[in-house]
Amino acid sequence: MHIFKIITLCILFLDILDETPKDKTIFISPVKIPLALSANFGELRPDHFHSGLDIKTQGVTGKEIVAAASGYVYRISVSPGGFGKALYIRHPSGYSTVYGHLDRFAPEIEEYVITRQYEEKSFLISLFTPKDKFHFHQGDVIAYSGNTGSSSGPHLHYEIRRTDGEIPVNPLLFDFGIGDDLEPVIEKLAIYPVGQKTLINNQNKPFKINVAGGHGNYYIPSHTEIRISGSAGFGIKAYDLLNNSYNKCAVYSISLSIDSIPVYKYIMDAFSFNETKYINSHIDYESFIREKIYFQRAYMLPNDKLSVYKDVINNGVFNFVENKKHHIEIVVTDINNNKSVLSFNVRSLPPKSSGDHPKSENYFVIMPYGRNNRFVSKNLSVNIPSGSLYDTLFFEYKRTPGNNGMYSDIHHVHNRFTPVHKPYTLSIRPGKIPAGKESKMLIVQMAEDMKRNPLSSRWEDGYLVTNAVSFGSFYIGIDTVPPVITPNGLFPGADLTGRNELRIRITDNFSGIKSYEPLIDGKWALFEYDQKNSLLVYRFDSKRIQKGSNHTFSLRVTDNRDNQSVYTCEFTW
Repeated sequence: MHIFKIITLCILFLDILDETPKDKTIFISPVKIPLALSANFGELRPDHFHSGLDIKTQGVTGKEIVAAASGYVYRISVSPGGFGKALYIRHPSGYSTVYGHLDRFAPEIEEYVITRQYEEKSFLISLFTPKDKFHFHQGDVIAYSGNTGSSSGPHLHYEIRRTDGEIPVNPLLFDFGIGDDLEPVIEKLAIYPVGQKTLINNQNKPFKINVAGGHGNYYIPSHTEIRISGSAGFGIKAYDLLNNSYNKCAVYSISLSIDSIPVYKYIMDAFSFNETKYINSHIDYESFIREKIYFQRAYMLPNDKLSVYKDVINNGVFNFVENKKHHIEIVVTDINNNKSVLSFNVRSLPPKSSGDHPKSENYFVIMPYGRNNRFVSKNLSVNIPSGSLYDTLFFEYKRTPGNNGMYSDIHHVHNRFTPVHKPYTLSIRPGKIPAGKESKMLIVQMAEDMKRNPLSSRWEDGYLVTNAVSFGSFYIGIDTVPPVITPNGLFPGADLTGRNELRIRITDNFSGIKSYEPLIDGKWALFEYDQKNSLLVYRFDSKRIQKGSNHTFSLRVTDNRDNQSVYTCEFTW
């Protein structure tokens, strides 16, 4: 039975990797304008890989979006963040397509969605529609491009997913009009010690260097010698360029050979959503946090379970122990097989001593990555579930006094440069609780720039508890300040005759907006929430309110510590 499970997992693993479509011509472009990309599949993002293509819409909203293949709508979602307004279509081929950050849907879908929003009294909505509800032929207009959700500018987010399992696959595996004859660019090389006794040019720390060359051929500057003693792994900073686009996109594959023997390959054909956060083990997380630079490893951390690796020997780690020269070759390609090669030599040296020791003398406990780990100190408890760490951790902790406005010490839980895959439980006991304000207290994470990041918190046995997703510095704060409502021209007695829409700004200075309840003439009204701009937008609808008459308006806004603000007035429209 155990062997059968292993075989099954291997088949599933290989199935995700081998995503070569039988017919590459089944999809057309989802836009009618010339096709240009601002981001491709697998692009490196904070905490995730990009799951589709970002298609430029000439800097504006309202471009026609068409069905890339015939099929039926199986899901419609509207959210203040994420994909914003999004449409999901299922196709007979076994694939589905996703269209995100839309401005509005085709009229029949738009009417259906608005009706359901009024029925559920919610702007945020996720609808799973029957297959006979909305059917489109290839090339039919299904929506119009926008800038909704977490989009940072007008564009279409476009995905192709394997219907079985909702597995995103690389859309560029299909032919629908994107050309590319440019080689990827390799900028930097990184070499990482794997073990406390590894020396890279006599130091037990990562070695990074700018590479020279171009047009597909890269090398280490001639005056640089690389000497390694012990186990080490390699990494690179690289990007791809596409025709007709200045954007730096993700590379498709990375392979590493040592002395002409392949030891590692990364290929971005497909991945599942439940593994996307393993990006934090694939990249050099510390370099990203410190410098906002993405180095991609050409080796695997022990608990990296991404399915995008193949032909990996010893996790891509090589043990340099003999007194000899080794030839290293790193090959980077894009999906059109444009190739760049970085070649260099490494001098291997015998180890000077044996045995590992912690990186820091300030560590409190060694935490293996493959088990549950717990740390307890004064007024603090940390519980890290198995699978949260990518490698064995030499856990560090210190406590410093809190400042004014803090209701606990500042607890420095390891450091922000070490990633965490799963949330861990952080419990802090406050030093004092203001009378009657217990429900307003919460755990706060301090950012490097001293910004406050409020965390969803609950009380358990005298402790405030949160599910933290990163290490760092934490304290207990309090939020007693209600949200701010800025009506933008909506004042008592305002005459809004002739206006098409109403915009109201809602902000909160700490814990964030939890909910809002808008009423016109005592009935719920559809105010779309543009979260990134802190705006509520209402489009006047004569089917739901009487035109040319007086109306009453009420808006209640609640933050995440249940502080509330209410604004009411009468207006004419």
